[in-house]
Amino acid sequence: MNHKIITTIESILTNSISEERKTVLQPLADYIQRKVRENQTIRLNFICTHNSRRSHLSQIWAQTMAYHFGITNVFCYSGGTEATAMFPKVAETLSDQGFQIQKLSGTENPVYAIKYAENEAAVICFSKEYNSEFNPKNEFGAIMTCNNADEGCPLVFGAEARFPIKYDDPKVSDNTPQQTEVYAERSLQIAAEMFYVFSLVNK
Repeated sequence: MNHKIITTIESILTNSISEERKTVLQPLADYIQRKVRENQTIRLNFICTHNSRRSHLSQIWAQTMAYHFGITNVFCYSGGTEATAMFPKVAETLSDQGFQIQKLSGTENPVYAIKYAENEAAVICFSKEYNSEFNPKNEFGAIMTCNNADEGCPLVFGAEARFPIKYDDPKVSDNTPQQTEVYAERSLQIAAEMFYVFSLVNK
């Protein structure tokens, strides 16, 4: 794994996760544990309204933490209830935290390749609906990362389990002097919680 990512992970180990949040995260850990125990492929689809910020951060950190803890057969995806574009500050934030990022297209909805380890395939990120052809059609866990998606998507077609794990939108800081700090904080919060989830899983 990239050395800077390891440094970032080490910096979040002391982050306190409240008992309330641990209760929210436990069902996802239980789902992953059951899949590991039954030797099944683990597909996690992180869903937010626009698939532009929180869902991408969650997808990347979940994939990274699965690798960090040696949990195999984990494939992380993201999607929205509508497609927009991955917000550029997300890529910048992840780059600052150690990820190697290559922008593969410069369209209105750019495609990014994001690498967390030298010998692992890059995670391909772009905004898409959760049921896009790029994402799994069934046998996946749906993680709802925002209130709007959770309320506006009462049924996630194909999902065998659903987990409301919501994060405050860093978008509130856009065009303010606090933007870099807020995006970094949200990314690290998600990283810490995905670290916690995968730390509970016995291989």
